[in-house]
Amino acid sequence: MDSGNYGKYDFIVVSNRLPVDRVAEDDGEGWRRSPGGLVTALAPVMSSSEGAWVGWHGAPDETVEPFEHDDTHLVPVPLSEEEVEFYYEGFSNATLWPLYHDVIAPPEFHRNWWDAYKAVNRRFAEATAAIAAEGATVWVQDYQLQLVPRLLRHLRPDLRIGFFNHIPFPPVEIFAQLPWRRQVLEGLLGADLVGFQRASDTSNFLRAVRRYTGSLIKQHFVELHDEAGRRECRADTFPISIDVARINELARRPDVVERSRQIREEVGDRTILLGVDRLDYTKGIGHRIKAYGELLEDGKLQVEDTVLIQVASPSRERVESYRLLRDDIEASVGRINGTFDTLGKTAIRYLHHSYPTEEMVALYLAADVMLVTALRDGMNLVAKEYVAARTGVDGALVLSEFTGASDHLRQAILVNPHDIDGLKERILQALNLPKGEATRRMRAMRRQILQNDVEHWSQTFLHALAAGRG
Repeated sequence: MDSGNYGKYDFIVVSNRLPVDRVAEDDGEGWRRSPGGLVTALAPVMSSSEGAWVGWHGAPDETVEPFEHDDTHLVPVPLSEEEVEFYYEGFSNATLWPLYHDVIAPPEFHRNWWDAYKAVNRRFAEATAAIAAEGATVWVQDYQLQLVPRLLRHLRPDLRIGFFNHIPFPPVEIFAQLPWRRQVLEGLLGADLVGFQRASDTSNFLRAVRRYTGSLIKQHFVELHDEAGRRECRADTFPISIDVARINELARRPDVVERSRQIREEVGDRTILLGVDRLDYTKGIGHRIKAYGELLEDGKLQVEDTVLIQVASPSRERVESYRLLRDDIEASVGRINGTFDTLGKTAIRYLHHSYPTEEMVALYLAADVMLVTALRDGMNLVAKEYVAARTGVDGALVLSEFTGASDHLRQAILVNPHDIDGLKERILQALNLPKGEATRRMRAMRRQILQNDVEHWSQTFLHALAAGRG
């Protein structure tokens, strides 16, 4: 690209979705900042630099011109209805998602999905190349855009490119199933820095690179030769976190505290077990419900004393495996409630909704035990949010060892969710945890999270990207 044709933005984030949601306003439609840690973490960087964000705006078959929102230049990338079906619902979420989550569900491999994935990734790369200033920093986010780093490197070898993978990266023996494994690896290696949630993900990626590209690897650096000449790509671990200050503030707000009291009153002042998940087969919701149901059957828990509140926010409802999962979960809840409910008490309060952050924090405050039983999860921020909300330094967290969060929250009650008997034991352990031990565990976990919030994550990654090898 001719130097006279460079864009003006020094820092660009590229993600599947823009950081805004469309909302109805009195004078028509407007945009509201999306909730979420990534948007919060990057807002200060956007404000302090000429920042831009490239992503899809959420509506298929519609072109929206670039616009400004909260000190950020937003560049919508259009997607057709077919591309949403093939690139997003298909290759991203029915091929890569299950493959990267240890094939808990079988991945599907379709060449037309792959073709759509390539085309959309190219469109994202071209939109980014067109607006980047000379030598700009570009940070590409997540598995939907794994080809963007190399495509962008080809278009703009002057850029400094980072990529962060928010989900797990699978062992090489599983990744090997992907027909386009080499192309995906080469796409990622277009970056200067590739970040992962866990050290095991980094190591899985480097093993795959060694096996399928033949590149020379020294420690965390891959030696490469491409449009930019001889260069290196670093792969390393940068565990993401949450907006701790925001959760802490809400947990102390009088209206949120009052709402938590109301929740306890609404369920009859019983001991509350809480699950909060996107409705996804990786989250282990069925395992959790099965364990709770068996505890009721065994007489170890009674519906008069204990309730499970399960929030399962809607997710990918056009994908068949997700529709089937919803049917299974709702049938399990119905069976348990039909067996154990009394006129005044319900065993499981199942809530298939999304809730604002204020309501979620009220639920965290109300819950005596948080159950995070994911079968595979890159991090699981719900576990960290629960700990951040426990300003009274009480409560208990039952946490799957297959989450990235288990690397950091070592004082949680760790569990293998596939072991239903073990899960039942851990739930009872959490319910009967002596007050002093519960406080000690929660204090240690809160210390870890307070020192490592989402801003710390973004700054650590961006400093590593800016520093290069030095």
